[in-house]
Amino acid sequence: MTAAHHSLQLAKAAGLAAEEKLAEKVLAIDVSDQMPLTDVFVIASAPSERQVGAIVDEVEDRLRELGSKPIRREGEREGRWVLIDFGDIIVHVQHEEEREYYALERLWKDCPEVDLGGVEALPRPDAESDETVEADEA
Repeated sequence: MTAAHHSLQLAKAAGLAAEEKLAEKVLAIDVSDQMPLTDVFVIASAPSERQVGAIVDEVEDRLRELGSKPIRREGEREGRWVLIDFGDIIVHVQHEEEREYYALERLWKDCPEVDLGGVEALPRPDAESDETVEADEA
């Protein structure tokens, strides 16, 4: 069994949002065969606690725009490793040192990495309204 298409699309949106805030080493792992609670882990890292927070906020905002609300958010106070659980996907944003130490990629090495570049992006609601305005002006 592989991750649901919608989960992959949410993972892509989360990855793009993280990259917009200059996250490093963004990757997605399909954990659907090993974990019945979620389909995909998205992992990203940043060199400072402040940047971890900015990435977390952007990911949460982007997925809310797409209608996916977080079920829970953990680790925000310390700002070194924040986990956002959206149900279908779980986003881990880690300080570089935590990422190296905990090595989630190694822990989940039996699960396939997802090529987010090959996943169709969900359209952003504001992008559609911008296109409509441009079409009306033409």
